[in-house]
Amino acid sequence: MSALQHVARFGSGREVPRVEDAALVRGRGRFVDDFSAPGQLHVVFARSLHAHARIRAIDTAAALAVPGVVAVITGAELVQAGLGTFGGPRGVTRADGQPAASPPARALAYEVVRYVGEPVAAIVAETKAAAKAGRDALLIDYEELPAVVDVKAAVAPGAPVLWPEAPDNVAAEIRHGDAAAVEQAFREAAHIVTLELTNQRLAAAPMEPRGALATLDGERLVLRLSSQMPSGARDTLAGILNIPKESVRVLVGDVGGGFGMKTGLYPEDVVVAYCARKLQRPVKWTAERSEEFLGALAGRDLVSHAELALDAQGKVLALRIRSLANVGAYALTTGVAIQLIIGPWVSTSVYDIPRVDEHIKAVLTNTTPTGAYRGAGRPENIYIIERLMDRAAHALGLPPEEIRRRNLIQPGQMPYRNAMGQTYDSGNFPALLAQCLPLADWEGFAARAEQSRARGRLRGRSVVTFLEWTSGNAFEERVTVTIAADGYVEIFTATQAMGQGIATSYAQLAVDVFDVPIDRIRIVQGDSDRGSGFGSAGSRSLFTAGSTLVAASRNALEESRRLAAQALEVAEPDLEYAGGEFRVAGTDRKIGLFEVAARQSGGVIFTETTTRVDGPSWPNGCHVCEVEVDPETGTVSVDRYVSVNDVGRVISPAIVRGQLEGGAVQGIGQALCELVVYDHASG
Repeated sequence: MSALQHVARFGSGREVPRVEDAALVRGRGRFVDDFSAPGQLHVVFARSLHAHARIRAIDTAAALAVPGVVAVITGAELVQAGLGTFGGPRGVTRADGQPAASPPARALAYEVVRYVGEPVAAIVAETKAAAKAGRDALLIDYEELPAVVDVKAAVAPGAPVLWPEAPDNVAAEIRHGDAAAVEQAFREAAHIVTLELTNQRLAAAPMEPRGALATLDGERLVLRLSSQMPSGARDTLAGILNIPKESVRVLVGDVGGGFGMKTGLYPEDVVVAYCARKLQRPVKWTAERSEEFLGALAGRDLVSHAELALDAQGKVLALRIRSLANVGAYALTTGVAIQLIIGPWVSTSVYDIPRVDEHIKAVLTNTTPTGAYRGAGRPENIYIIERLMDRAAHALGLPPEEIRRRNLIQPGQMPYRNAMGQTYDSGNFPALLAQCLPLADWEGFAARAEQSRARGRLRGRSVVTFLEWTSGNAFEERVTVTIAADGYVEIFTATQAMGQGIATSYAQLAVDVFDVPIDRIRIVQGDSDRGSGFGSAGSRSLFTAGSTLVAASRNALEESRRLAAQALEVAEPDLEYAGGEFRVAGTDRKIGLFEVAARQSGGVIFTETTTRVDGPSWPNGCHVCEVEVDPETGTVSVDRYVSVNDVGRVISPAIVRGQLEGGAVQGIGQALCELVVYDHASG
């Protein structure tokens, strides 16, 4: 195959088999639970059965007497050992200007438990069965306390208080926009529409549950995790254990789904690491599915009172939102930032809305804490504005597509600064709406609705437009490239694969530069010793690390060109490069890329490159969904779903389609199938 043919088949923008799949479909993936260490111990956790209770005493004698049990770890021991806590809210305050307030989030509950499933003690044993038996023998004396799980009830007068520094259970709150200008717009509006909306609590439930394996490499701690952010996990763990981050190495292999839930370190991870250091033996934990529902960070859980003010022609004058975000028993950094800061950035979406007034409170309740989950705040805010648009269309007697058309930001307004101070660099939102409606056969709906009625069914539809913010505001990335004499180009990035096929996209970008077969490209991730970075979250991996990878590959190729010129004793401009070879122009003298590497010390050419993107990107789209409902049973059938999406440059078409379709299916799942429910009486 010629070089030109090779790039045409395997470079960016082409359909290629995913490089990850050969191992995965043969069962050769290496997930956390696939790893073991000689002499390893096993941990199970005793979890709170109460939503709110004081821990009077923990009697460990019977548990320690169980054959095989090596240790029982409690929250009191961790406090005495000087372990730190997980981070709380940043960049926000309470209404009185005082710092955000939250109970300290610890690896194991200390003195008080605040949600069902909170880890209270860890039982370490030679086998998992022995650890479970030890857990069953553990005696914990609780004094039950009043609990509150509903966010509205939590801010009502007389509600049980989770933390004295937040007597109203409001950990933090924030205001965005211009309240006076919005009030004036509402006074002058021809139409006002109002909605009470709930974004229900969700469980991420990835295919692979969480797990951790801690081992010791001399004095260093090595922690293997299922994580989206190896470097961040290392830094957090080192901080909580009060040890230098250089003494911690985090390794991540295959990850069976993250969806944001695996962006940070968990209490169980800290306990596993602590036990390995304390007992000087490897320690392993793998979550059971029930533990994931109880202990893994939840998503969404936002209740909003939302209003739009419009003029007589349906142009939006102002948006006003009052939201209560249920952040659970501990107001964590991510959980608070998502609802109070990040989500509101897209609250006006693709619409030209000049004024906003948003007031959002992060509320403590006796439930599992919330954190990142697919879209992290943006889906909640898009849902709010799209529901308002539909309500406005109904109130004004306009078709739903027309109310949107009248309010879309126009291409000539780009770059556009929205009312939240975010700048959209580009976009043609009207064009996406114009393309999507014909694809959905929008005009043929009436005939289909009549056919449904003839069968005793109801038919409904909706068109929505949306906008996404990416990058996590982490704009810098470092990539290393190693060209080796064994015939491979190895590329390391601190971003992390989690089932989304990112290694394939990276490999295709490398093929564009190196013009070698895609199986000559090795993408390496998941090792905090090889490099630090933000990791994979906020739809940033290809956007930031992909850009750096291209620059890094070009830098590595230029260094190779310099070395090849030395080897061939010619000037660099005299060299042409194609198909993995440098050739002296107009001659048959040549040297292969990997042959150049073989001539170097150690048989490698190594380069590292750091680049920075200018700011976030703003993918956007228009989606149309049509459903049929059986009024007798309530059964909903998604009859058709069409979308047009502005995703920028497509590197891997199949992966892009998978992301779009997977996101739609996950959204349909939330709408029709998912809701985490807490019993109000018991929590």
